[in-house]
This record gives sequence, structure tokens and C-alpha cells, in this order.
Amino acid sequence: MAEKKIVVADKAPKAIGPYSLGVWAGELLFVSGQTPTDPVTGGIVDGGVVEQAHQSLKNVQAVLEAAGLGLEHVVKSTLFIKDMNEFARINEVYASYFTPPYPARSCVEVARLPKDVLVELEVVARKP
Repeated sequence: MAEKKIVVADKAPKAIGPYSLGVWAGELLFVSGQTPTDPVTGGIVDGGVVEQAHQSLKNVQAVLEAAGLGLEHVVKSTLFIKDMNEFARINEVYASYFTPPYPARSCVEVARLPKDVLVELEVVARKP
């Protein structure tokens, strides 16, 4: 079994629990769920679901970049959203970050997310 290697991402928000922001397992990078937390202030970004979706994606990018990767290396994403009625608005933001060929994706409406945010995104990426 390949040794786990932890990714330290100075430009991403600090973990709020006992987990790593990113973990390499062989050629795969597992990025923990990123919420719309401002990495500078540690607070949730102002605004609604659109602003929160943008910040969650920026935080994912920060972890990927710390690992030497970009969004183009993402092979799977899981999007957790508070309200499926906001799917179209969140999807529009999501589509502005990813280009074809798109990663596989799941989108799940959940009852509650950490700090009562509206969006959380986790991804799996692969070394080129």
C-alpha cells in the first residue's frame, strides 16, 4: 500500500477538525470538503449561494495548487448543497471553473453543513 502524503495548503482555510485538507494516495489526491470560508479571515464569505459556491471552488483550487495540480486534474467531485432549488445557480458557477472533459460528479442535497454554509465541495484528482 502506498504511503499517505499530506498536502499543506497555506492559501486555503485551515481545517476545522481532525482531518487533512488533501491526502495523496498513490497517484490520487483526495481533497477534503471545502466550504466557503475566507482563508484570510476564517469567516464565511458574505453573500448567498453564488458567492459561497465561488469561494468553495477557490478553496478547492488552493489545495490542488498546493499539490501541484489544477482543476483540469479533477476526475471526480461531490457537491453538497443545502437547497436543491439552487442547483441551477450553483451549477452555473461550477461550470465557469471546469472545462470539458468534465469530471464525474455527484450532487446531493443535505440537511445541514458545517457552520451552516450553503455549499461544500470535495474532489479527487489524479497526477498527470
